[in-house]
Amino acid sequence: MNYYVGKKGWIEVITGPMFAGKTEELIRRVKRMDFAKKQYVIFKPSIDNRYSKSEVVSHNKKALQAINISHGSDIQRHLKKDTQAIVIDEVQFFDESLLKYVQDFAQKGYRVICAGLDTDFRGEPFGVIGSIMAVAENVTKLTAICSICGAEATRTQRIIDGVPAYYDDPTILVGANDSYEARCRTCHEVLIRDKK
Repeated sequence: MNYYVGKKGWIEVITGPMFAGKTEELIRRVKRMDFAKKQYVIFKPSIDNRYSKSEVVSHNKKALQAINISHGSDIQRHLKKDTQAIVIDEVQFFDESLLKYVQDFAQKGYRVICAGLDTDFRGEPFGVIGSIMAVAENVTKLTAICSICGAEATRTQRIIDGVPAYYDDPTILVGANDSYEARCRTCHEVLIRDKK
């Protein structure tokens, strides 16, 4: 079923490093839609089960019900005739095909709100988010506070067993004994393995 919900759809992106308040901002926008009596559906990638399998949860534990999906093609079957907005958290975990679906939904008149990390632990663009940012009407880039020097943090630092991750470590480590910090460009570290 394809519903045309209005003449003007658009794409919004909320991005930045970990601990910048991306999900908090996404929840704020959803709450505003509640006040305006707008109909929306919230999605999250099934790989993201850190706090909950069925909720979008911020680091300060604010939560909203969400539908787990594995692929952008799963979105359409969850939309109702009165849906006006599509909200997707942690978009960096989806493949590049999400761009097509996000563009199609905006073209059909939906408000599409995407939130996710802009860069991976290496400081490089993370998945599809860069492509979505390029076509979005509105991009909100948030910063955190550097855990080392207190400056504006724009990077996510991965720590494994107490030391910065190596460049060739996997981008996504599910269930690994790793942790993350927000860091500024200067304090951000990525180790390179010696090639012997």
